[in-house]
Amino acid sequence: MPVEPLSQKDIEDRLAELPGWSLDGDRIARSYRLDSHFAAAALVVHIAQVQEELDHHSDLTLGHHTVSLTVSTHSVGGAVTERDFELAHRVEELAPGHGAS
Repeated sequence: MPVEPLSQKDIEDRLAELPGWSLDGDRIARSYRLDSHFAAAALVVHIAQVQEELDHHSDLTLGHHTVSLTVSTHSVGGAVTERDFELAHRVEELAPGHGAS
């Protein structure tokens, strides 16, 4: 089944289920704060592993004690799709294990 862009309402409804996530232009985005740079780097590696499993990749930024990601679906012109929310939910599940807030 082809991936379809979500409507603005669908995006807003799904974001309501993901505290900390927001719409940033035509992408969904979230930043996490961690206790150390090492913890942040470990979170990036874990997110990269999930992205490989899903075959869906975000833009990840590693900061001093932060990790930021923005997600959209390139195959539909950079629009937000259900695949983006699947990745966001998976990241939300693993982030607390790294001490992310």
